[in-house]
Order: sequence, then structure tokens, then C-alpha cells
Amino acid sequence: MIIDIIAGARPNFMKIAPIIAAIEVAKKGGHKIDYRLVHTGQHYDRKMSGDFFSQLGIPEPHLNLGAGGGSQAEQTAAIMIGYEKAILAQRPDLVLVVGDVTSTMACSVTAKKMNNIKVAHVEGGIRSGDLTMPEEINRMVTDAITDYFFTTSETANNNLIKEGKSIEQIYFVGNCMIDTLLKNMDKLKKPPFYDEVGLKKDNYIVMTLHRPSNVDEEKGLASLINTIIAHSAGIPLIFPVHPRTAGVLKQTGISATNLYLIEPLGYLEFNYLVKNAKAVITDSGGITEETTVMGIPCMTLRDNTERPETISMGTNELLGTDPSAIPPAMEKLFAGKWKKGSIPEMWDGETAERIIEILIKLG
Repeated sequence: MIIDIIAGARPNFMKIAPIIAAIEVAKKGGHKIDYRLVHTGQHYDRKMSGDFFSQLGIPEPHLNLGAGGGSQAEQTAAIMIGYEKAILAQRPDLVLVVGDVTSTMACSVTAKKMNNIKVAHVEGGIRSGDLTMPEEINRMVTDAITDYFFTTSETANNNLIKEGKSIEQIYFVGNCMIDTLLKNMDKLKKPPFYDEVGLKKDNYIVMTLHRPSNVDEEKGLASLINTIIAHSAGIPLIFPVHPRTAGVLKQTGISATNLYLIEPLGYLEFNYLVKNAKAVITDSGGITEETTVMGIPCMTLRDNTERPETISMGTNELLGTDPSAIPPAMEKLFAGKWKKGSIPEMWDGETAERIIEILIKLG
């Protein structure tokens, strides 16, 4: 069995690393399974892509489609054209896509149109219900044509069943991203600036913002950040700035003695920051999963989430995008009243092994 593993953007890399490792173990055990790693090039700068490959032990891709930037339509088209050529050169038995980025959707559609190649979706079935999110469109389109779903929660299972998927197609396996986190917990690296600015465990807050609803409009972004600064009790606010956010942030002219704007970090450095933080303020879905496992308080600046288990079970709270929700949340945090949370079922570091075991049986 030859599997094409598709990766294109930073969130994908954490999910494919344990899958590739599990395939290598299966090969050594005599199973007839192999893979071709296809990097679409959706994230193409070193901080957003290259560093993750080296830190997570991901091998050099067999193919890089070089799709690069551009609009949603331009990037989707470039990925589909590039991947069609890759399939024509070597047809896989199965295409395995992860997450919900443009590469996930584009390669799924291309595979199904090319002689109906089977598609497996890792992290299938998650839904926010928000059609203004490009990721939600990617999820829905991908799942509409997927053959095998590898899910992270019972909620995802139920979403798929409501959409008419057969129970025989759905495999509740856990969370690959947590496989990567647990495997690397003892390898996390202190960033160089940590000591330079005098950071101390449990005495700083990590911020990440990149969603259009938060960062595309200068006034709204300024209001969110100024509110966070005003209610931070003066402790350091560490903000690794996503390329999407950098331009708008510069226009706001925001500065504060406790606000540190830094370049995007590698996986090991970023999660060192999170593990030792007092809290995280974010609009990322994946980070809410990592904070849940690490037991770090998390505030999500979104009106919805595709990962409700991080709220019902974990350490995450959904604040919305109105800055007025921030002060009471910060007050609860500094009063020591934040919920402790627990770890969802099967987020145990063995998800990738379960996926490969299933694929070998399906083989």
C-alpha cells in the first residue's frame, strides 16, 4: 500500500510527524505499507515550515508542489494543478489528508477526480458552524468526499453521522497533534529571549492572533490588544506575530512596556513558552488542544469553536470577539479561579499507531 501524505501548512506538520513515524515502525515489522510525503508549499517560509520539519524529525518531502502564496482561489488552483501532475506520475493507493487547510481540501478533490482514489481524513468531522471561516469550507468539502474518517472526539463522530456518513467509515482514534506534543514534552527548548527579558514560570501570558475577524481591521485589533494590556496586571505579554497580523499591527502603533512582539517560533520553543505560561490568549483551534493537555488556562477570542471538548472538558473558555469579555476573564485568572480541566478520551499519544493499524487492515 502506497499512501500519499499531504502537508502544506504549519498545523499539518504536527499531525503528520507521528503518522510517518508509525509507518516506519510498521515497515520494520514486515507490513507492506509505504508513503510519499507531498508538501504543497502552502506555508513556504522557514519559520512557518522548515523549522517544523527539522524539529519534529519529519523527513524531506518526496515532492514540493511550490504552491506559495496568493488568494484562496490562486493557491487552491496551484495545489490542484501540482498534485494532479504528481498523481499522473505515480498513482497512490490512498491519499491521507490532515486538518482543515487549503491543501487538505484541494488534494482531496484532486484525488477523487483522478480515478476515484480513496481519501482518508485525519481530524475529520470537526465543525464550527461558521461558514465565514475558510477552514470550515475546507472541512465540509473534504468530508463530503472522504472514504475513511479518523476522528478526535465523539462530537466529531456525531457530526459525521448527522451528515449521513456510515458508522463503518468512522474511526475514533484520538488526536495526532497530541501524539507530537507528548513525544516532545521533554525536548521543549527555552527561547533565547526568555532569560533576556526576565520571564518567569507562571508570570507571563502568551498571545496568538491570526484570524481575519480579529486582525484584518486595524481598529478592532487595537481594541483587543489594548484591553488585554490594560487588564494584564503588568505581567509580560509575549506575542509571536503571525505574518498575516504583522502589517495591521504595525499600523496600530500599539506599544506597552510589558508587550513583546516577537517573530514566529519553532515548535519546541513555542510550546516551552506555553507550558510555562500563566495563560494563553488565542484565536487558534490547535493551541486550545495543547493548552488542555498541558493544563494551561486558555482564552479563545472567537465566537465559535470546532473543538468544543477543550471547553467542556479542558482549560479553554470561549470569550467571543468583543473586548468587553476580556476583563472578567482576566480577573478570574488572576484570582486563581480558572477551571482545572481534564484530558479528552484517547488523547494519549498513541493515535498515529491506531491510524496505521486500521489502514493496514483496510489495505
